[in-house]
Amino acid sequence: MKGTLWLAWRQQRALVACAVVVLLAAAALAAYFRAGMLDDLRSGLFDHCDPGPLYCTRAPDGLPQFLDVEPLRLLGALNLVLPVLVGVFWGAPLLGRDRELGTHRMVLSQGVGRAQWFASRFALAALGTAVLSGALALLFRWWWEPAVNRSYGVFWYEATALTGSGPSLVAAALSGLAVGTLAGLLTRRVLSAAAWTLLVTGAVAVLVQWTHRARLLVPPHRYVSDGWQPKEPMGDKWSTGHYGLITGSGRRDSAAECPFPSGRELRECMTGHGYVSRYYEANPAGDYWAFQWADTALLGGLALVLLLVTVLLLRRRV
Repeated sequence: MKGTLWLAWRQQRALVACAVVVLLAAAALAAYFRAGMLDDLRSGLFDHCDPGPLYCTRAPDGLPQFLDVEPLRLLGALNLVLPVLVGVFWGAPLLGRDRELGTHRMVLSQGVGRAQWFASRFALAALGTAVLSGALALLFRWWWEPAVNRSYGVFWYEATALTGSGPSLVAAALSGLAVGTLAGLLTRRVLSAAAWTLLVTGAVAVLVQWTHRARLLVPPHRYVSDGWQPKEPMGDKWSTGHYGLITGSGRRDSAAECPFPSGRELRECMTGHGYVSRYYEANPAGDYWAFQWADTALLGGLALVLLLVTVLLLRRRV
């Protein structure tokens, strides 16, 4: 390891060590609590539970019964804020510290090109970020597997699962790094860069969650039934909250027009009002990967754009 790569390692080895400590601690906790989840499942306490959004209840008193999934949700919460942490503590100082102290001038005066100086440090940071975020995503998925999409566990559409696992987490972490790097280049102050990074990455996280709720990138499916027979169970689908009745002409009205469960009353009401079927809109569990790849494309594209802007500005700002 020589030259700019050695210098990049010297400057970032403390961050790499912190990332390793976080990953090892998360792995140890995951192994411990996952073993407890498996023991609970093998005990037969949850054998009577059905999949679906309704609570699993205990036989003696009818109270809800859950696995101990709060530690899993805490890991998901860590993964949710990981892009912010990476951007603030790894991205912002990447160029911002040298710009603030002026040490980059000494390095560049030794015959090192700007491209080489930037590429070595950003490549190391990007590699560390990708390994950390990818490992945490896989760890979450492994821990989540015994309780995935079960009434006593964690459903795929919960924010901690949908955003805190899969390839989108890697793309989000890299976009956080890119935001912090650009902020450090522009502001020349680590604290200012960290503040701007916190603001921008937080806004991006909110935007991603809004696209999920609005089904902006992954449209929901429409499930239609005749109305007087039980509709298909919701199961592990993610409902949009949109449901109602359909007339022969295709007009959709609110379900409040015939507020009856499946049966004779509902059939009479639908016939009297000219309704031929009812519907609800939801995303099936298979759309988990559609959300993942949509987010990966969005956040990965953002990271690439910010990286390109950073490279172009290096000619003027350094």
